[in-house]
Amino acid sequence: MKVLIKLGGTLLDDPDKRNDLARQLARVAHKVELVIVHGGGKQVTRFLEERGVASRFVGGLRVSDETVIDAVTKVIAGSINKQLVAALCAAGQSSVGLSGVDGLLTTAQAVNAELQFVGKPQRTDSKLFHLLVDAGYLPVVACVAADAQGRIYNVNADQMAVSCAVGWGADKLLFLTDVPGVKNGTGAVVPELTPKDVQDLIQSGVAHSGMQAKLESALWALEEGLSEVVIAAGQEMDVCEQLLTGRPIGTRLTPNQSKGQRA
Repeated sequence: MKVLIKLGGTLLDDPDKRNDLARQLARVAHKVELVIVHGGGKQVTRFLEERGVASRFVGGLRVSDETVIDAVTKVIAGSINKQLVAALCAAGQSSVGLSGVDGLLTTAQAVNAELQFVGKPQRTDSKLFHLLVDAGYLPVVACVAADAQGRIYNVNADQMAVSCAVGWGADKLLFLTDVPGVKNGTGAVVPELTPKDVQDLIQSGVAHSGMQAKLESALWALEEGLSEVVIAAGQEMDVCEQLLTGRPIGTRLTPNQSKGQRA
């Protein structure tokens, strides 16, 4: 079974939490074929603030001029990626840090002129994944991509995860984040959702900002043929193994009729 796990940058900011997740992921990588994609927006904001650069967002996406894309590359594809790779190696799983730029793993194109170097992934070529996984390595992908002209783009990590999952032909896509799942209008976590449920949550305004973006990425994954997407709290004890054994943690999205509570 092929599993792609997307890690929110918040989960990787604390060394102890990062090391605990690395130990979990190392165990999972011995049971299934695994690829990891990660973000790091919180760390980029802090890096820029320390240098007197204010972050500006349009539609939830960070406006990325040359200064910002340089910071994104340094922080997400640099320090965060290598810290996670080092933690995985220390946990006993040989890992390789990548970004979409490497071998044009993931190509992207600019979203619009206002956002500057913010890109939407167009295609992921999975040859590198097959080479590494078949050789016993765990690919760890930072959410930075490029185009054929050599321009580097800041890519939303959820969208990057979907592109990688689709290109690789993953069976499951797991979004591990800092919230327990998708909540309905009363604040309760909804255990199961279909695309229709998701549209209702977004149109009603219950799901907005970061969760709306995550749900829209999940819909894209289902439209592209993935059979299951899960959004769950990365801080949950042994969350990776529990999710892979079918424990009902967080919110599970499928193309099928939901048995869960509608918003």
